[in-house]
Amino acid sequence: TRLSKGLALVFATGYVLALVLPWTVEYLALVPGRTIPFAWNVVTAGYFEHTFLGLVSSVLGIVFFGKLLEPIWTSRGMSLFIILVNFFTTITTFALSVFLYYVTSQGKYLYVPISGFSGVLAGFLVAVKQLMPDYELPKIKLRAKWFPSLLVAFFAVLYLVVPDAFLAAPYIIPGTYISWIYLRYHQTKPEAKNVKGDSSDEFAFSTFFPQFMRPVVHPVATFCDKLCCGRRNQSTANLEDDRGDGSGPLPGSDPIEASRRRERGARALEERLNDNPRENDNANAAEENV
Repeated sequence: TRLSKGLALVFATGYVLALVLPWTVEYLALVPGRTIPFAWNVVTAGYFEHTFLGLVSSVLGIVFFGKLLEPIWTSRGMSLFIILVNFFTTITTFALSVFLYYVTSQGKYLYVPISGFSGVLAGFLVAVKQLMPDYELPKIKLRAKWFPSLLVAFFAVLYLVVPDAFLAAPYIIPGTYISWIYLRYHQTKPEAKNVKGDSSDEFAFSTFFPQFMRPVVHPVATFCDKLCCGRRNQSTANLEDDRGDGSGPLPGSDPIEASRRRERGARALEERLNDNPRENDNANAAEENV
């Protein structure tokens, strides 16, 4: 897509710039100790790759996930997702870096440059979990709904074992959580613009954890859910009460319709993953839309 090609070009340009002019890393990457007065690095850090491994993973990731998600979200929706997740992930990482500095008194948390697109790539896995949770990798037999959880668990252990791992890949955990918040509570659906987020039980916060941990996680998640979207739910209820015309639920609030949207998204994603779109499925999707 044009968006993925444009971002890939941005990553490549940043990498070349860091090779030719190494001092630019101090201004384009997130350096928490210098974010004031160089506040623009909160914006630029998420699109700046100054390592070869980061460049390769970001380019391959944006091209692959752009092909999967942009046709479903639209270019505008995907751009909004990338901008918001990148910004708030960088803000969260800045706060964590300052916190770790005050806890450990180690200057590396303030002055080692941090950058990269890994937070948004982790967020794309959350989107795949949302749209097609039951998709399985052919040989591993691993379902897509566990991709974000395994990634977060791996890096959580890595951070504990190798303290400097946070500086090498700091965006993974914040990016995963912020992406879930956005998709759960704030994303606007192209087919139902007056309804935001995904309130289905299959996308609840507790589903990121193994079954035996969910009784412990669920009460905390329920409290956060009321805190984050209690007002939204009340507002939706008020709209339904005000209508009072017996015409059914608001667009997008019907669980059956939400399930159909999820199935259409999963079918579209699976076709792109298999790289073999089927005409019959397209015809069925068209009939459902009608």
